[in-house]
Amino acid sequence: MTWVIIMVFLFPCSSWAMRCGKGLVTVGDVKAKVLTECGKPQSRERVGSKETRYGHERRGGKKVTRLVEQWTYNCGEGDFIYVLTFEGGKLVKEEPVARGKGPSRCGGN
Repeated sequence: MTWVIIMVFLFPCSSWAMRCGKGLVTVGDVKAKVLTECGKPQSRERVGSKETRYGHERRGGKKVTRLVEQWTYNCGEGDFIYVLTFEGGKLVKEEPVARGKGPSRCGGN
């Protein structure tokens, strides 16, 4: 049994939840939920687009292009500054990039 607990800590989870006020946001959430839980981001930046092909191109396969955006939240002193990456309106990555400063700006309604 102890080896199971040790293994859990050796392989960190790639999708931790980010706390915003009383709520949580995590990979897979949509922009509307993030806005409700965390409020407006400190900054929003369009960083490109991502193309995905479904099926074979010559046999009528589809090409889908999704907008890629990054939202930045400063969760204040004692917490982090988080960058949330969205593809096509869904949260695909959340990462702490620096220590937060000043009052928290991670609180929604």
